[in-house]
Amino acid sequence: AADEVVVLLLLVDAAPIGRSARSIPATYLKAFDDIRRLFAGTAESRQRGYTARQFSFNTTGGGRCELCMGSDEIEIDMQFLADIRTTCPECGGRRFGREVLGVTHRGRSIADVLEMTVEEAFGYFRGEHSVRRRLQPLRDVGLDYLPLGQPTTTLSGGESQRLKLASFLAARANRRTLFLLDEPTSGLHPADVERLLDCLETLLSVGHSVVVVEHHLGLIARADHVIELGPGGGPD
Repeated sequence: AADEVVVLLLLVDAAPIGRSARSIPATYLKAFDDIRRLFAGTAESRQRGYTARQFSFNTTGGGRCELCMGSDEIEIDMQFLADIRTTCPECGGRRFGREVLGVTHRGRSIADVLEMTVEEAFGYFRGEHSVRRRLQPLRDVGLDYLPLGQPTTTLSGGESQRLKLASFLAARANRRTLFLLDEPTSGLHPADVERLLDCLETLLSVGHSVVVVEHHLGLIARADHVIELGPGGGPD
């Protein structure tokens, strides 16, 4: 019918975000693209003929460490035992070659930036509106303590949920969306729960809908509708 309303359904659960250690908050929120362009725009980079490609640890022929291929670790074959992963001895876990690490932006190398927390990077990139716009959703969902370069495979289930939510907020999608969240407050400090609630309220204010499976009384108290399931399963 002409008056049909199409709603996008988005499940925000605790499932891990990918299986690759190359996925980090900075790439997941696409902030790293803008950061690489800033480094490529320095006088030293222009003098060396560097482009944003040299500041990617995922690109063959760029500036990544060639021993670990930018993964920050190497794998040791233990024959009949499980393989061991250890910090790359060439780059010391910094992902890049020495030449690229020698290029600095306001005294910091690209590896130094990846070691910053979201909050530290937000302050460091003052005046760089494109970078800060990408980082703001991470602050909104209470992930300001995460290092920009932390592999997403190491995040907890609750952190993975909030990172997925931050990604949607960063995309600024206009299509009406129904969010399904599975216990998003798990492991959160009460102050971070409040920040998450503010984030959910923002989604509601622009026309989205949120369904949450949750036991946190503070979140339940803020709900418009509550469906209590139990005390037993099945017919009960």
